[in-house]
Amino acid sequence: MTNAPSAEHGRAFSEWPVKPHLMVPLDRKFPSYLTVFSHELGRKLSAGDTHYIYAHGEAFLSVPSVGDFLLRPGMFAVVPGECSVQPFKGHGIAVSREDWLGYFQIGGPIEHEGRLKYIDGCTDSLLASPPKMGDPCLNLLYFPPGIDQTSHTHPSDRIGMIMSGRGECVFDNGDGEGERVVELSPGMIFTIHAEGQHKFRTPFAEDMRVLAYHPDSDFGPTDEEHPMLNRTIVDGVSAKHLEDIRTK
Repeated sequence: MTNAPSAEHGRAFSEWPVKPHLMVPLDRKFPSYLTVFSHELGRKLSAGDTHYIYAHGEAFLSVPSVGDFLLRPGMFAVVPGECSVQPFKGHGIAVSREDWLGYFQIGGPIEHEGRLKYIDGCTDSLLASPPKMGDPCLNLLYFPPGIDQTSHTHPSDRIGMIMSGRGECVFDNGDGEGERVVELSPGMIFTIHAEGQHKFRTPFAEDMRVLAYHPDSDFGPTDEEHPMLNRTIVDGVSAKHLEDIRTK
């Protein structure tokens, strides 16, 4: 495993090479690690973690407890526990949350644009929702052509992969080189480090789509607020307000 530089030392952006190896690019507040796999070498992923998988091409996914699946272009999977991935076209990533049990799911093909309004004309979709508030999530981020985002930060690291299109990331890594611009193209893998100042642009007359893993969330159901509870009505009152009947 290779520990990525943290934003505590001023770093905002890191790019990861597309070759089979294992890294730990997220800060240890939310222990996750990145596995890069290619058609040259598949990967077996460990039993104690939950894996968010995306193949930039096509891949076979084998889950001993469930079965074998073909991930076609634009599909993703969330697998709690042991599994293996073998791409036969292109490469892909798995971002794994350590010692955490998520929901098994296979989704996609991912829609081209996001369903939720974001900032500066961008949209996003929540592909794999956090099972409970605070849990990890997987997202699609969509940039129309001609976007110049407002510079911003995130409170935790982000792992991204360019799904399609081209753009740029503008950032300052605090290394004395000042503002830098990295061109983004399909298949690139990167980390936006916690609290790292950055923005994205799409100046090449084409849109850009990014797959983004967040290791944490401030959104999702809780024991006090979820659809089953909220929409259970007793004499006109939601069960969320009826302490006597709520499960303790």
